[in-house]
Amino acid sequence: MRHTLTRLLTAICFLQTPTQASWNGVYGPVNQQQQQQPLTGSRNGRPNIVFILTDDQDLHMQSLDYMPFVKKHLVNQGTSFQKHFCTTALCCPSRVTLWAGKAAHNTNVTDVSPPYGGYPKFVSQGLNEKYLPVWLQDAGYNTYYTGKLFNAHSVDTYNSPFAAGWTSSDFLLDPFTYWYMNSTYQRNKDPPVSYEGRHSVDVLAEKALGLLDEAHDAGNPFFFGVAPVAPHANIWSPAFKHGNHSDLTEVDFSPPVPAERHASLFAGAKVPRTANFNPDKASGASWIRNLPQQSPENVEYNDHFYLQRLRTLQSVDELVDSVVRRLEEHGILEDTYIIYSTDNGYHIGQHRLQPAKQCSFEEDINIPFIIRGPGMPKNRTTDIVTTHTDLAPTLLRIAGAPLRDDFDGLAIPLTQHGLERAKESRHEHVTVEHWGFASNEGQLYDWYPRLHMNNTYKAMRLIGASYNLHYQVWCNNEHELYDLATDSGQMVNLLHPDEKRKRAETKLLGLSLDKVVQRLDSLLFVLKSCKATSCIDPWSQLHPAGSVGSLKEALSPRFDSFYETRSQNVKFDRCEMGYILDAEGPQFSSESEVEWKAVHNKWHIWT
Repeated sequence: MRHTLTRLLTAICFLQTPTQASWNGVYGPVNQQQQQQPLTGSRNGRPNIVFILTDDQDLHMQSLDYMPFVKKHLVNQGTSFQKHFCTTALCCPSRVTLWAGKAAHNTNVTDVSPPYGGYPKFVSQGLNEKYLPVWLQDAGYNTYYTGKLFNAHSVDTYNSPFAAGWTSSDFLLDPFTYWYMNSTYQRNKDPPVSYEGRHSVDVLAEKALGLLDEAHDAGNPFFFGVAPVAPHANIWSPAFKHGNHSDLTEVDFSPPVPAERHASLFAGAKVPRTANFNPDKASGASWIRNLPQQSPENVEYNDHFYLQRLRTLQSVDELVDSVVRRLEEHGILEDTYIIYSTDNGYHIGQHRLQPAKQCSFEEDINIPFIIRGPGMPKNRTTDIVTTHTDLAPTLLRIAGAPLRDDFDGLAIPLTQHGLERAKESRHEHVTVEHWGFASNEGQLYDWYPRLHMNNTYKAMRLIGASYNLHYQVWCNNEHELYDLATDSGQMVNLLHPDEKRKRAETKLLGLSLDKVVQRLDSLLFVLKSCKATSCIDPWSQLHPAGSVGSLKEALSPRFDSFYETRSQNVKFDRCEMGYILDAEGPQFSSESEVEWKAVHNKWHIWT
């Protein structure tokens, strides 16, 4: 029974070391064999880092517009990354990717609870010794954390073993993580303590300021992670009162609970009525395309759910203000990088979906990401493509620590010059993947139960100067393709049988859709099992001569024969609840490409 609830709870939810590969390609000089230098700061020449990580916060439903302190302290004083993506739209896999610098297919933490995910899986995969706080401590940083770390990090598992790498910590634990008015925190190696009757984010704010004082008084450069549960849905069960997990039928999901002082704000606010909100026409593929249009009563409930999210985020907004003011009081604000993001996005009503995440639509994967700090442009936005896999290398670069040769991400530029250069040189792709089920955190219906199975897929976003594409293959081998340049709401799946006419009419970069799909499928074939360099520069696996670094270049007519005759495409052998290799279909390998090249004597011309 405990395992059942843990799964349910968490479902809702530029230099390197000499051993590392390096190149000067279209992505700029990366991982050169030199001693990494820290960015400027006041403590031993090294800046502090504060990372505020919310839970399930949207970008596309305008939640940031309701957070004046985030705007004042972060947006106006820093750079907003408009094309930042999580690579798995689910709490625990996304957080592990963030802290480990690896895609979920390389961490093998693909769910929110055992056997495929959660804190126990994080530990069993050896990641408790191989993630960001451990590396930062090795680099001489003190490390602090309060709030939610991972799903299934619970009153039963917090000491089996203790999370490594933290100088001081105060973790929010399951099964109380999503019970806003009855949270349980666990400090350092002390037993868990209940805070029944107090709002979880208010408890967190007190702990955050205490840890911040502790970090400052220690006199060393520090990393400080703050992870409020807001605006995640509220989850409650009678069994929680006794510290027990619960069966699915005993658990109640409801909108997040705001602090009492915020309970009446924003009356009348509703989910933005975008073209993809509860549309008249079905969209997507697989189980999503079978969803009926929501009733007025359903829409009314979802509007209330949305409103409660906005209200609950006000405690986070106040938290941001208190942290910034405390840094200023200590005289270290201008020597500190403050990063604001979330684990994944959220949908409410788009594509007829009930409140949740776990899809690959923009609402779920394109998320808030803001950085302020020494040298960061102020009140700026950038459209360079960044992902959660980039955050571990970025933070190590700030600290002057060596990067790892198995990172799947690329450090993010932190100066105006670097951002301008990245517009021309940074990669244009995002790898997106998911396994298992899709949850419903809103109202239950016969046609929309708590869980939809077979929500396993591999997807990819490609964002170039002249195209903006989303390509996906489901585990049942259905396909999706959206041209977001003309269809920002992703309403027309160009590869669905219902869209044959639209597909025939559509040209991308002046070419037929079939020719473009050949390239997209080949690129996703590399990305679905990529590691390290092949995740950062996947075109080099297909074109090792280095002549191709973008979709536009790959569409050159001289490569037509190569893409027309490649025999392996992205497909699954079956749907599974987690990452099981023999279910994932054919896998790309450099060895198979070498064999292919040997057979085709014109390979040197094509590449």
